[in-house]
Amino acid sequence: MSSTARPVRVRIAPSPTGDPHVGTAYIALFNYVFAKKHGGTFVLRIEDTDQTRARADSEQMIFDALHWCGLTWDEGPDVGGPYAPYRQSERSHIYQDHVGVLLAKGEAYRCFCTAERLQKVRIQQQAEKKNPGYDRHCRDLDPKDGEARAKAGEPHVVRMKVPLTGDIVVEDELRGPVTISAEQLDDQVLLKSDGLPTYHLANVVDDHLMEITHVIRAEEWISSTPKHVLLYQAFGWEPPRFFHMPLLRNSDGSKISKRKNPVSINYYRDIGILPHALLNFLATMGWSFGGDREKFTLAEMIDVFSWDRMSLGGPVFNLEKLSHLNELYIHELTEAQLVDAVIGWRFNREYLARLAPLFQKRIKKLSDVMSVVDLFFHGGELDYAPVLADMKVPDVTAEDTRDGLLAYVDKIEAREGFEPAMLEEVAREWADAQKWKTKHAFMLLRLAVTGRKASPGLFETMSVLGKDLTRRRIRAAAETIKKAAEAAKPAQAPKAK
Repeated sequence: MSSTARPVRVRIAPSPTGDPHVGTAYIALFNYVFAKKHGGTFVLRIEDTDQTRARADSEQMIFDALHWCGLTWDEGPDVGGPYAPYRQSERSHIYQDHVGVLLAKGEAYRCFCTAERLQKVRIQQQAEKKNPGYDRHCRDLDPKDGEARAKAGEPHVVRMKVPLTGDIVVEDELRGPVTISAEQLDDQVLLKSDGLPTYHLANVVDDHLMEITHVIRAEEWISSTPKHVLLYQAFGWEPPRFFHMPLLRNSDGSKISKRKNPVSINYYRDIGILPHALLNFLATMGWSFGGDREKFTLAEMIDVFSWDRMSLGGPVFNLEKLSHLNELYIHELTEAQLVDAVIGWRFNREYLARLAPLFQKRIKKLSDVMSVVDLFFHGGELDYAPVLADMKVPDVTAEDTRDGLLAYVDKIEAREGFEPAMLEEVAREWADAQKWKTKHAFMLLRLAVTGRKASPGLFETMSVLGKDLTRRRIRAAAETIKKAAEAAKPAQAPKAK
């Protein structure tokens, strides 16, 4: 039976390694719409086999952020389903069994090369200006010897035996046939030495066992798809149909990144973007409703959806366009709906309870509250002009000050949670690493986060603001410092002819 004759089943498979990304919502949206258009099933699967990067809090944040957007799924770790478990870390025995099938068929082999040997190979390849990749040292190892060494406990991985010649053709439903030479592919690791699968093996096995009919994902996975096609062939399985969506882009054409645009769904929630405005905005990223219409509901999108409305040019993630759409949606709210939206956003008991300890000792009258806490209700970037002259560290250049601020952001992003104690601990370690006095480092952070010399407790303020607004403000402050320094440089005189 062809994949087109089967009931439509699609999935998204985010990794719980950080904050929920707008790219996840973008891909989830099109999977959801396609499934609903065809009366199919939308699956959410958690790809958490990279235990060095997986974070305990990230999975729930993914669920919460997608639900906030208005997206739901029919099967997943939180709702169950007939193909459970839906976390890859709970499916290790399944992948190991399937690797056993590939080994028995001669489509894979055990590799006992040490990290030290692989590093020497890479150095040698660089010296000889060869493309980096595994040199297939263990490819022709007698399978019986490999099995004996594995049973003896010798550390190893399992690699896919990629054809040495020929072309692999990927049928992309949006791009047509994509052909790559087998000579460009490495003998990809399928099973790591810890017994957990790599993305490639788990992805293919899960998609097959969960009967996924259409894989709708970002175009960055095109280069991996030939390996997946080979795995389907090795197992003797029919592959799903592949749709590789265009990547979201910054205005300069580069892939959207947190250094240039906020990429966390939570950031847009925290600054007061309405969830249906964000979904509407994401729906216009490469896809056209028809005519010049850019404002439409999710139900209207499902009603007219077809892939021939998709453009493969990199859609620009234009925040001005998002703001404009959000304004249109706000203006359409009834007064009661607007009140509910504002209360739900920030003016609710839960959020004010978090603010109370920060302003109680700083006011004499209730009317003083807003002058103290207005910085918590500022959804956009702060105006740093009044404090720009103070945003410096003695004997430190503007460039190093900017880099120092960005280094703090990197450090807090690497930690779980966002509590005051952790933020202060990291700040002290960071100040020591920068060789800055704590009072100067902390004042710089205070100015970046609040735009003020005096504010409620710095780390308590950051914690209440949350990670997304805090890091956005610090990055904006760093950029402001950079631009001010560049503007202050004297213009170079033209060179004499």
